[in-house]
Amino acid sequence: MAQATISLPQSTFVTFQPISASAVHVLARLAAKKAVKEQMRADGRRMMLVPPAEINVKVAEYLALHQELYVEARERAHRLGMFDKPKQKGPPIGPFYLTKLMIESWSK
Repeated sequence: MAQATISLPQSTFVTFQPISASAVHVLARLAAKKAVKEQMRADGRRMMLVPPAEINVKVAEYLALHQELYVEARERAHRLGMFDKPKQKGPPIGPFYLTKLMIESWSK
């Protein structure tokens, strides 16, 4: 009778896991948005009365001036374990692919 071998997952220090670029971008944008809102509140503006488009423009300007937010965001993403997920291997699974499979099975 064959016996199964127990394998433990490899340590994260040994395997390479790239940090998600989108996670870094989102974290940097959130930090910039928080700073912009704090600055606007300090100027006496009520956030409920500020259009989101205006906030987004100021966030983009703030990010352009404070590139160090990306470095901080990368470190934070690493601490939080926001790594890229491995790419899916095998056939794509989605509504269109499943529909194609159903049509093929019905036509047989």
